[in-house]
Amino acid sequence: MTNHCKSVHETFLVHKGFKVYNFQKCLEYLENQGKTTYGSSFQISEMDHPTIYKLLIYMIKDEKAAINQNIDLTKGILVSGSIGCGKTSLMNLVHPFAYHASEYKIKTCREVSFEFAKNGFEAINCYTLKQSNQSKLTGYCFDDLGAEQQIKHFGNDCNVMAEVLISRYEQFVENKSITHITTNLSASEIENNYGNRLRSRMRAMFNLITFDKETKDKR
Repeated sequence: MTNHCKSVHETFLVHKGFKVYNFQKCLEYLENQGKTTYGSSFQISEMDHPTIYKLLIYMIKDEKAAINQNIDLTKGILVSGSIGCGKTSLMNLVHPFAYHASEYKIKTCREVSFEFAKNGFEAINCYTLKQSNQSKLTGYCFDDLGAEQQIKHFGNDCNVMAEVLISRYEQFVENKSITHITTNLSASEIENNYGNRLRSRMRAMFNLITFDKETKDKR
């Protein structure tokens, strides 16, 4: 794969007022950015192309392709795959393709839990409450769900990410606030860790995009 695509603007042409993306050029851009960000050994595996294709369809809001791939553009995405398969790096790399209305910040679940341990429930308000000038919550990708531990704040146990996600589910129902997640947990592990109440809501909130089980550890 050549790596001459250095700007996201080189990945599409404008035809009749619409951006028409070239998937090969998108791959070139992602690999080029990956080498810049993560080092010269970064490579995009051909095995990951279907996963990347779905992520890009979602980010650029290609309605026709989304229907073909059974992707609901009004939901968030849950990227699932084994440890080291590249979930986090890809969510970073595809970020420039996201439409303005689909903007998101990336925050690790461990960071959210540590913030709660330090400052209590006030710390998670920025993830669960709208600001006065907002019609919906700030978009977030909560990275590595399951890596955080049940954190205590003044002796009170709280499953922090369950609280955050259930609150964001309510905002998703109310105003289509979007949340993304990366995780290496299976559906049954999510239920065991966070309860059936959250798992059932996650079905409504997310498109599941999974890496191939044979994907190698890229670390």
